[in-house]
Amino acid sequence: MECGVHGDIDILCGTRSPEDLELTPDGRTLLVSQMVNGPGGAGIAGLMLFDPAKKTFTRLTPTADPRKEWGDPACPGPIGDALRPHGISLLKRNNGAIQVFVVNHGSRESIEMFELKQSSGTSDLIWHGCVVSKEAFNDVAAEPDGGFIATHPTALQPPAAPGGQVKGPPTFDLFSGQASGYVSRWIPGKGESELPGTRAGYPNGVLVSSDGRTMYFNAWTAKEVHKYDLKEGKETGMVKLDFMPDNISWTSKKTMLAAGVKGTRGNCPASSSTPCIQAFGITEIDPAKMEAKTVFDSEGKGALISGVSEALQVGNSIYIGAFQGDRIVKIPAKK
Repeated sequence: MECGVHGDIDILCGTRSPEDLELTPDGRTLLVSQMVNGPGGAGIAGLMLFDPAKKTFTRLTPTADPRKEWGDPACPGPIGDALRPHGISLLKRNNGAIQVFVVNHGSRESIEMFELKQSSGTSDLIWHGCVVSKEAFNDVAAEPDGGFIATHPTALQPPAAPGGQVKGPPTFDLFSGQASGYVSRWIPGKGESELPGTRAGYPNGVLVSSDGRTMYFNAWTAKEVHKYDLKEGKETGMVKLDFMPDNISWTSKKTMLAAGVKGTRGNCPASSSTPCIQAFGITEIDPAKMEAKTVFDSEGKGALISGVSEALQVGNSIYIGAFQGDRIVKIPAKK
């Protein structure tokens, strides 16, 4: 479907693979993670600001000011132009500074930490630190103490042998829903450790409650959303969905929105030279009861967006992001 307004749906073009979205503290713009990995990401991958009023995308070009108290003191230094962002999360530090946590796949697997400064209509992004990991992250959720929870979706997958063949049992199927990764926690001064009982089928999007007590994460290939008590170190709830939930976000009602495709790119023609349009769903989840209700189903609504990964409520609208394609889609939020 072409860019522009189609009834109550607005297709907003001008981005590339807007995998994750966060509302900035000024409430006027969205921070957009353009997840373009590999050699083709040079000059394209990065963090953008989207202005809903003007319908414009603006690239943020970070500067660097290393600080030992942001991340791991052993961080090797600024990421610079090598940044290949994935999941993002925002935290207001005790001194009022806005910390941006960014999953990075460029030159190292890491969580990069930036400060976002907004004043008089201008926005500046300053790199302060990082945490490097041996395993690839997917999404990150900031914790009140400056630490974070993050997902490792393929940490349990058998490693690839030279030539690209996967070692280990030939029965391992990443999309089967079997456990392929886990969720970890990084605590300042203590480092990173796996959270017990979080091994699941492709752990993906993650959120932490405002009091820091509860964590929620999506098992993408298993079509599940899990609730986890961080103090007790155990799962306390789970809900099954009819699509593959990618990222999750908070709504104004303190419920959660989960969004994702109903199938994988493997269901699409290999010869296709354009992004494959998959059907997708968005559901609202009550975090107390872990019950879900459908907010939006793309069936019968045309080819709106390819590779849906995020749904973020802003006022009376929901903005939909994707891990591929050239657009964000705006739909009305149900009252």
